[in-house]
Amino acid sequence: MSTATVVGGGPAGLIAAETLARAGVDVTVVDRMPSVPRKFMLAGHGGLNITHSEDRAAFLTRYGASAVRLAPMLDVFGPADLRAWCAELGEPTFVGTSGRVFPQSFRATPLVRAWLGRLAEQGVRLERRQRWTGWADDGALRFTGADGAALTTEQDVVVLALGGASWARLGSDGGWVDAFVGRGIEVTPMQPANVGVRVAWSETFAERFAGAPLKSVALSVRGAGGAPARGDAMVTRAGLEGGPVYAIGAPVRAALAVGTCVIEVDLRPEMSVAHLADRLDRRRPKDSASTWLRRALNLDPVGASLLREAGPVPTDPAAVAALVKAVPVQVSATAGIEKAISSAGGVRWSQVDEHLMLHTVPGTFVAGEMLDWEAPTGGYLLQASFATGVVAAQGALAWLHAGR
Repeated sequence: MSTATVVGGGPAGLIAAETLARAGVDVTVVDRMPSVPRKFMLAGHGGLNITHSEDRAAFLTRYGASAVRLAPMLDVFGPADLRAWCAELGEPTFVGTSGRVFPQSFRATPLVRAWLGRLAEQGVRLERRQRWTGWADDGALRFTGADGAALTTEQDVVVLALGGASWARLGSDGGWVDAFVGRGIEVTPMQPANVGVRVAWSETFAERFAGAPLKSVALSVRGAGGAPARGDAMVTRAGLEGGPVYAIGAPVRAALAVGTCVIEVDLRPEMSVAHLADRLDRRRPKDSASTWLRRALNLDPVGASLLREAGPVPTDPAAVAALVKAVPVQVSATAGIEKAISSAGGVRWSQVDEHLMLHTVPGTFVAGEMLDWEAPTGGYLLQASFATGVVAAQGALAWLHAGR
């Protein structure tokens, strides 16, 4: 019987293990944490958003430049496949009002319990509290146990699903990068993704509106192009957070890397500048600026105050309309990777083939967030992690069947 070691007990690693075991391979999963899959469980703490229901074309845009490489993998194991897999485990899914997909129980625990039970039935072994530390001179995998003892293992194929560099306390700390670089494998430096941005609000604005939502806005990075990200953003004392902020993370980082970054907030994305100007042109003589904005545009206090953060509110209706459609917010930085939901960067696509096998380490495949891709929240992260795990396992099976 062929043997496989899967390093990493997150979604990518476990689905790879399941795919291999289902084909009759003797599989061992090794993870540095005392239980698995920890980050997956945390993701389901407030409701497990496992994938998204939007059409394929829109779905692929969420992966930016990596969509070209991920598209065929999402054809192998896409949203419909993931939903069917959940149902097989006794957790049918439903589509929420936002198009996001959730298990019927809305939580990760029942799904994980059923999944680990299935893996046990398939004979998959879980070895916990062992940190992967790289390769021995003969190519064997090296580990350090909880007691500090050094261990090595040999196997026919390997799937590495070591995660990104966010949520270190849950096991994803990017500690594998040095071993890869030392082996000559190119890795794009890890950066925070799906993370808030830092803004130097006035003390008055920060004190009054920290924790207040900017509802139904659209955000874009000045000069970056691309479609604005829509949704609810959250004001914090230090800046902005929330889905639309996370969705523009890549252009934010790109702008900061070369100089300054200005996010433009469209407070009324459903209205044109001309429509706004027409409504603002009906100002009553005695209306204050706040009353004028509230009556004409139904702007709430946080929206009206955000306009003032950009400077004195103009009196000309056309100028105010233009400002409402693009309130400038100067970003000084992103929050640190320790605050990030996920990370960008990882093993460069040039280092793996279409089956996710490392060119320089034959028989070793990589999957999940340790690859150089990123996506916004909304189910896209988990979907691609599952898809790459399946593809890596299928690549490993093809390698075995070829007798290599």
